Amino acid sequence: QVQLVESGGGLVQAGGSLRVSCAASGRTFSIYAMGWFRQAPGKEREFVAGILWEGGTTYYADSVKGRFTISRDNAKNTVYLQMNSLKPEDTAVYYCAARTGRVYSVRWVDESEYQYWGQGTQVTVSS
Repeated sequence: QVQLVESGGGLVQAGGSLRVSCAASGRTFSIYAMGWFRQAPGKEREFVAGILWEGGTTYYADSVKGRFTISRDNAKNTVYLQMNSLKPEDTAVYYCAARTGRVYSVRWVDESEYQYWGQGTQVTVSS
């Protein structure tokens, strides 16, 4: 089992920055990839960014490329999402997710790739 706890959400003005964190515990040695998803009110949850636990290869949704950066600190078992140039449309609950088990190619945007999910943290961007 892997437990995920997000933190760092809050209220920020458009154009501002925010960093959210996801701390993993439990069988962290089994983690192969981590992802960030978000869900805005009335919308489906969507992929934001992903990172391989070993090696650090990253993948981003087009909507956040150049603005968001995903990173990880393996020693702290924590994944971060640095969000810059925030827009009101970035307002959502942000969830981190973990995939255990190696796979040839991660289907980053597919929620079914991830076995563990955090409870989410609210990010609100005011205009």
